[in-house]
Amino acid sequence: MPEISRFFGIVIRMYPETGEPHHDPHFHAYFQGATAVYAISPVSLLAGGLPPKQSRLVEAWAEIHKEVLLANWHALTAGRRADSIDPLS
Repeated sequence: MPEISRFFGIVIRMYPETGEPHHDPHFHAYFQGATAVYAISPVSLLAGGLPPKQSRLVEAWAEIHKEVLLANWHALTAGRRADSIDPLS
C-alpha cells in the first residue's frame, strides 16, 4: 500500500487494483486511528471518517492535487508505481 503523502499527522495511501478496477478512483486517509476513503473526482467522502478539521485538510489537498491523484490511480491500476505528492504546508 504505497504512501503517497503525509501532512499534519495525516497519511495518504492509495492501493493498487490490478486487472479490471472494481471501484471508482479513490484514496485512503489515516489520522490517529481514524480511516476515511475519498473519491477523487469529485472529491468526496466515500466511507469512514476523520475529525472535521483533518477531513477539510484532506479535501483541500485532494482538490489541489486531483490530476496527480488520478494519474497515480491509473499508474497503480496498470501495475506501475505511484508518485509521491507534495503535502500541504
